[in-house]
Amino acid sequence: MEHADGAALTEAAAAAACRDGEPITQDYMLQQTMLRVKDPARSLEFYTGVLGMTLLQKIDFPSMRFTLYFLGYEDKSDVPADVKERTAWTFSRRATIELTHNWGSESDESLSFHNGNDQPTGFGHIGVAVPNVYAACKVFEKRGVKFLKKPEAGKMKDLAFIQDPDGYWIEILSPNNMVSLLSP
Repeated sequence: MEHADGAALTEAAAAAACRDGEPITQDYMLQQTMLRVKDPARSLEFYTGVLGMTLLQKIDFPSMRFTLYFLGYEDKSDVPADVKERTAWTFSRRATIELTHNWGSESDESLSFHNGNDQPTGFGHIGVAVPNVYAACKVFEKRGVKFLKKPEAGKMKDLAFIQDPDGYWIEILSPNNMVSLLSP
């Protein structure tokens, strides 16, 4: 496979590296990304109040002392009231966020989470598509959200990066603007 050290794969090399999945994979989907959170109330306010997500389900695990909060871009009226129906429904949603809170972490002054962008690097960010990046950023500014990159800054215009209360990076993008980023 052609791949020069320190360079991107060519289109041909990228295509050659991809394979068709087994037939069973045709119904697979990306269901969730898990982020550990220190203070669930603060994180829930951010993901619902700032980013406009809906709390789909809260699941407590008392014997293991942690709680999961599943959030997504769903209409609140679609969330089933019955816990069994809601559980199946929640786990059938695409691209949800699972916030994991280990009980007591909110009182641990020394606790912080690695955002994946500091050394050593790893996980990078999640992305949220919005109709208008600049309008979204005005709301974020008004709400006191921390910006890592504003849409007019840097070489890649028309997209932003913000941080959630635990320092995770969130890319704010508009699907219609992404084509302009491909231009040299």
